[in-house]
Amino acid sequence: MNILFIHQNFPGQFKHLAPALVAQGHSVAAMVMQKAASTHWQGVRLYPYSARRGSTAGVHPWIADFETKTIRAEACFGAALALREGGYTPEVIIAHHGWGESMFLKEVWPKARLGIYCEFYYRGEGADVGFDPEFPSSDPGEACRLQLKNLNNLLHFELADAAVSPTAWQASTFPEPFASKITVVHDGIDTQAVAPKADVRVPLTKDLTLTREDEVITFVNRNLEPYRGYHVFMRALPEILRQRPRRGLRHCGQRHSAFTVSHCGRADRAAGAVL
Repeated sequence: MNILFIHQNFPGQFKHLAPALVAQGHSVAAMVMQKAASTHWQGVRLYPYSARRGSTAGVHPWIADFETKTIRAEACFGAALALREGGYTPEVIIAHHGWGESMFLKEVWPKARLGIYCEFYYRGEGADVGFDPEFPSSDPGEACRLQLKNLNNLLHFELADAAVSPTAWQASTFPEPFASKITVVHDGIDTQAVAPKADVRVPLTKDLTLTREDEVITFVNRNLEPYRGYHVFMRALPEILRQRPRRGLRHCGQRHSAFTVSHCGRADRAAGAVL
């Protein structure tokens, strides 16, 4: 079976699935919105492509996100047309639709079955916005912007033949009637690689090596920001360290925001009060 993956940062969440399908004897390919150092990855044929234009200066901020997704979808659409003209036809398309790339692929291959990876549905409160009273939104139009940000999700609901979410909570953010059509399938954990090791030694510096005898708290995030509970973690440390004085602390991440307006300065002040 010809199976095509769509993910701008392939393999992303499909790191284990794509090679497994190759091992089962399927012909697996991926369209990637990045420069590929090789034409193949673990038996998967890679088809790179790129956008031909950027976002419009001065576009209405509520629709800027959808314009960006449309630009990506247009680029993927053009690359797919070229693949079709070259004789390639997938029977199944598996797409992380969150960036919009797969929006027009049914126009190219209408008979292909489309499965989408449902990572998140935006809401004005109770999800990634409005969950922390310490950092309320100062923009009354925020809910309007988020409503329009779901256009990409809604358009894909009309196209998809199947859908998966990695957790029950993520699936629950999506509205009916589509929510009940989502199958929860965890991304998986490589338990051969991530497993206890009795004699493990982790050298951090020339003077510090951690072993199983050490008590260590780790806090690892791409960004150290309120969105990811950084300030809550830092404020909890005095009590944790009081109760467990032998415990060491290691945290890792960048000091800026990935998804929301940055409040890192305020979070850093909270951290400073702790440290």
